[in-house]
Amino acid sequence: MGSVIHSTRTKDGPVPVSYDTDQYRPGRAITDWEPENELFWKSFGKRVAARNLWIAVPALLVAFVVWQVWSVTATNLKDVGFSYSTSQLFWLTAIPGLTGGTARIFYTFLGPMVGQRRFTALSTAVLVVPLIWLGIAIQDPATPYGVMVAIAALCGIGGANFASSLANIGFFFPKAKKGSAAGINGGLGNLGVSVVQLLTPIVITWSVIAIGSAQHKADGTAVHLQNAAFIWVPVLLVLAAVAWFGQNDLKVASTPFSRQKIIFKRKHTWLMTWLYVGTFGSFIGFAAALPMLIKTTFPDYSVATYAWMGPAVGALSRWAGGWIADKWGGARVTILSFVGMAAAIGGVISFLPPSGGDGGSFPGFFLCFLAAFFFSGIGNGSTFRQIPVIFRTTSLNGLTEGTPEYAGALKQAEMESGAVTGFTSAIAAYGFFFIPALFGSVAVTSAMWGFVAFYLSCVVVAWWFYARKNAEAPS
Repeated sequence: MGSVIHSTRTKDGPVPVSYDTDQYRPGRAITDWEPENELFWKSFGKRVAARNLWIAVPALLVAFVVWQVWSVTATNLKDVGFSYSTSQLFWLTAIPGLTGGTARIFYTFLGPMVGQRRFTALSTAVLVVPLIWLGIAIQDPATPYGVMVAIAALCGIGGANFASSLANIGFFFPKAKKGSAAGINGGLGNLGVSVVQLLTPIVITWSVIAIGSAQHKADGTAVHLQNAAFIWVPVLLVLAAVAWFGQNDLKVASTPFSRQKIIFKRKHTWLMTWLYVGTFGSFIGFAAALPMLIKTTFPDYSVATYAWMGPAVGALSRWAGGWIADKWGGARVTILSFVGMAAAIGGVISFLPPSGGDGGSFPGFFLCFLAAFFFSGIGNGSTFRQIPVIFRTTSLNGLTEGTPEYAGALKQAEMESGAVTGFTSAIAAYGFFFIPALFGSVAVTSAMWGFVAFYLSCVVVAWWFYARKNAEAPS
């Protein structure tokens, strides 16, 4: 049994502590974890945290692929003989958001209870089920709409992995690194949206990997829509195995729901949920709706060429948002993101075609949408940096570092911030459902003005509670 001695700080000064190093090997459960202990972190804590993070990232990325596969699949159905209406197609892109958001609520609390390693492996492997079903059903244009709805609902489970992943990964990192870690995990995971929208138009043309029959467009071109689903099945199985054998279960993060449910009594849980709905809810909703929005509003422009760019910008800027927030403060960056989103959506409105007519400017529309994605990503990163800071500040207020009370409050703050991170992401995921549903049910311009008004309300909340002088919880 390997061991190493570090010092830990108490009110009486540094005290030597011995750790069993075997627990930090891949596939093991970790009992002793002190990321705020600089010596512990630099010696091997940083290495273990990085290994768990970089295994989580590709697993989360492909989970996002499954969650978003319908955003691009729906745009191809009419071309190969499916007789669904435009409204029905918008609903197929929206339904995964409904099930994804709901499942996130459960995954938020299940993840820390089960453990990072086991939950990542199991939640990744289960996603092969809706993909196999989709690959079979999409080969037959006579497939009933109700069956497609059921498959879309199951694909939504992929979005739930985000809540458990973010709630678990946060425990591995010290306060100063949480924003960057969440930005990397969430930002690169979010790239799954762009990956599926970029690769799907390509892989459906590959007959060499096709399993099953081809579909034909009106001009006779053969495509293999099932490839968009089947190609990810072996990838998911490999990633599940890597998580099972390579990650760790962090015992300090293992918390029963009876203790986690305290977050529902915290005011800042609901305030940060409001803000995160504005950032991630916008990102994932726009990502789901943009392909159909381009196809129906500017039909002369290729969905395959443009749709993936917005989610890519938003995903990459998420990492930047977390990093900048670690340096400048989360609340100020969050306010900047909402001001930018409101201005960008105002620009989108100005470039839309008149109601019921032609015209408008696609270049202006698209560039403003890219700006909206950029600022939503910045806000995604900054809001997730705010959460642990807020709960740490409010929990440790008035306590002396090194005392048992301080240590207990710190552990409670870590648990609560992890649960709040997952819960806010669950509620925000409903943006995936509501935004495409709104575009399918009401005028696009009216929906856009509603978003602008919501963003301005988020500016007020972020400034009043977290950014102004003498704010209740500066973050």
